[in-house]
Amino acid sequence: MDYEEARIRAETLKALANPIRILLVDELASGDKCVCDLAKVAEIDLSNISRHLAILKRAGIVSERRNGLLVIHHLETPCILKAFDCAVEVLKSQAKKNRRLLKL
Repeated sequence: MDYEEARIRAETLKALANPIRILLVDELASGDKCVCDLAKVAEIDLSNISRHLAILKRAGIVSERRNGLLVIHHLETPCILKAFDCAVEVLKSQAKKNRRLLKL
């Protein structure tokens, strides 16, 4: 891997480094949604949802299409969900390590 590839990977991970964006990606895993549906899940206003979606779109994680007046968002790269599973494994490993240290 060279520096440019590492930079691109970091940008992708940076796009996910927000709880709202993780909620949005998780919600889109169950199917395409409009901003109004996503706002209900994240419990924030539409303008904030749009800003978070723009970050995910720039990273190539989410795409959009028009359906009449609605803009429908789509999880372009569902493989990103594996990163969530990996993050959980890291947390479990760290918790296990911490439990071992507490027993010492």
